[in-house]
Amino acid sequence: MIAEKLHSVRERIAAACAAAQREVTEVTLLAVSKTFGPDAVREAFQAGQHAFGENYIQEAIEKIELLRGLPLEWHCIGPIQSNKTRLVAAHFDWAQSVDRLKTAQRLSEQRDAAQPPLNVCIQVNIDGGPNKSGVAPEETLALAREIAALPRLKLRGIMTIPEPVEGFEAQKAVHVKARKLFDDLRASGLQLDTLSMGMTADIEAAIAAGSTMVRVGTAIFGGRAKKE
Repeated sequence: MIAEKLHSVRERIAAACAAAQREVTEVTLLAVSKTFGPDAVREAFQAGQHAFGENYIQEAIEKIELLRGLPLEWHCIGPIQSNKTRLVAAHFDWAQSVDRLKTAQRLSEQRDAAQPPLNVCIQVNIDGGPNKSGVAPEETLALAREIAALPRLKLRGIMTIPEPVEGFEAQKAVHVKARKLFDDLRASGLQLDTLSMGMTADIEAAIAAGSTMVRVGTAIFGGRAKKE
């Protein structure tokens, strides 16, 4: 079942890339496996999926430990509290939800020197959503420069979770704002390659606007039970 759903998502990505005149290799699929157990992750891996996103750090670490024998790439895409930075630094390959310098500094300090640098995206509140985390767009450049200077981190780009809107054009308009910010950051001299935006409901609009990574959970694993 998961293999079939993964295939369908990959077909959506390929079609969206074709419509946007982009190569399908320009877009990475991140399977969001939060609230699903290690068996679901293993099934997705057997269907060719290697990168997985997790929102809940403790739950993720349990899965990471159980699946340590598989060549998986783990992305933290949920809030990172100060008391959880050590866990993220030790266990994850990516932290996409960094929106404060203090968090980035702790991640850098707590990343073991024997590990490769932790890949980081700055979470940007691109549309000013009142219930969304993230740095304001106009504050992103200053934060990016400070994070880029930290020794155990590798700044890769930005991540956005805009408020849901209906319709392709409305979705695309929000994502275009993120793409412009991304381009501006690169033009300032930052070596960035990752624009993480787009989920199950807006894959096509995100890819049309220039996303390089879409984060898809429901279309792969199905609906989720509410986390207690």
